[in-house]
Amino acid sequence: MKYTRKDLGAYKLHLINTDKFKTIMVRVSFRSPIKKEEITLRNILSNMFMQSSKKYSSKRALTIKAQDLYAADLQTNNSRLGNYINTDFYLTVLNDKYTEKGNFKDSLDFLEEIIFNPDVEDGSFNEEKLDIVKTSCRSALNSIKENTSNYSLVKMFELFDKTSPSSYRMMGYLEDLDKIDGKNLYQHYLEMIKSSLVDIFVIGDINEEEVTKLIVERFAINTLKKQRVPYLLEEKKTRSKKLTDKEQIEGSQSKLAIACTVNGLSQYERNYPLSLFNIIFGGSSDSKLFKVVREENSLCYTIYSVPNKLDNLILIRAGIDKDSYDKCITLIEKCLTDMCKGNFTDSDINMAKEYFNTALEELEDSESKIINNYYMMELIGTDTIEEKREKMNKVTKEEIIKVAKKVSIDTIFLLEGVKNEGN
Repeated sequence: MKYTRKDLGAYKLHLINTDKFKTIMVRVSFRSPIKKEEITLRNILSNMFMQSSKKYSSKRALTIKAQDLYAADLQTNNSRLGNYINTDFYLTVLNDKYTEKGNFKDSLDFLEEIIFNPDVEDGSFNEEKLDIVKTSCRSALNSIKENTSNYSLVKMFELFDKTSPSSYRMMGYLEDLDKIDGKNLYQHYLEMIKSSLVDIFVIGDINEEEVTKLIVERFAINTLKKQRVPYLLEEKKTRSKKLTDKEQIEGSQSKLAIACTVNGLSQYERNYPLSLFNIIFGGSSDSKLFKVVREENSLCYTIYSVPNKLDNLILIRAGIDKDSYDKCITLIEKCLTDMCKGNFTDSDINMAKEYFNTALEELEDSESKIINNYYMMELIGTDTIEEKREKMNKVTKEEIIKVAKKVSIDTIFLLEGVKNEGN
């Protein structure tokens, strides 16, 4: 696998040359500082890209064209990366050697059309199509409580710090949806194209010179931009007393969501000892949380932890019976205390390293995951896959304990399931 990074002024082109895949994947990433009031706008915009363009006037026309390109797959996605919102376009297409010469070029033309030639008349997106997208979005927003696991996380983040980007609902807000029309949506589109930082990734069995020429010809982005805010959120001082709250919801199972602050990490600690800490603590089926809370005490249906490194957080999530709440919290606290005291074995560490290395092997089997790894290298200076494997294998128990002592349980939210006796 050969990686080449080209600074083309207004954007960066990343070429990942490998013969491991039959397809070529292109990812175009637009990122800008996140604003809560613009999240819904950006979601609607992403959906509008998939409805039509100037050349392809309907969703059906887009689908037919994609099929003509040997079932090319085109998707959009919005996500938050620390202080930034990321809008990604993904194009996956069979390599020309498995189709016909020129298919990749034609697929790039299709991608260019979708991004740079939207279905706009007189400075406004088509209102009829916009209403269809808004109706679908409104339905999703009205049903937010139906996914109780995600809803508990949303409520926990808002309790943790409602002013922080970590609390922003990436699915958007009903109050902002009603303000969107074709004209202000188009203005938001123009701002995204003009002011976003842009990275373009191409992975596959490619000729680098040819691909560079094709990209430069189609992505005429000329405005130079600079990073305006850091990617990592500011560290939040841990409360002297844990913040707790709950909300009742109809159902037999309760959802527990906990935010643990992680402060004072070096970049090395964030990327390596923290990862091993989390795997041992709650990030695998052999973790302390899983064994102690679920297997030994049968207090939960599921329990796990995940690091949110750009937010300086570790999140703990569990499905429990409401009557198990107090004991669950006590045992979770004990598991964290045990990590701080070094009450874990060399076998636990070796298991965690094997788990991490297996994840790296799986990463190398996915075009999108490989791209994401290089994207994180671009954004926050993470290491290559080979460097990750080498550094992780050298992490010591003392380094894990040091990181564990920087983790503190801060906010606890329970979405309490209450059975409706009338049913």
